[in-house]
Amino acid sequence: MNSKMSREERAKQFMPFAALKGYPEALKKKEKIVVPKRELSEEYQKELDQKLRQVHKNDIITVIYFANHEYLKLTGMVSRIDETARLLKIVNTKISFDDLYDIIIE
Repeated sequence: MNSKMSREERAKQFMPFAALKGYPEALKKKEKIVVPKRELSEEYQKELDQKLRQVHKNDIITVIYFANHEYLKLTGMVSRIDETARLLKIVNTKISFDDLYDIIIE
């Protein structure tokens, strides 16, 4: 019986061990900067309302909106505009008019 280890076997002993493989990467993806929701001036709110009136179903638009303590940017097709419920739906994402920060019409 040969008690000598090969170089590869010896090297494996000193390799870093990741008990939770992929965990550090998953944490980085979940990291976010928590920010307070900005109060929009009356003038800017009017400008945003004007942009919203120009949006129609099936338009491709980009919106910046506030959700879960962060601002998100989403580009997609408008699947619904509900003025009564004050909701804008882009693909499958429902966004309250009150959470909109900007609208860019393609």
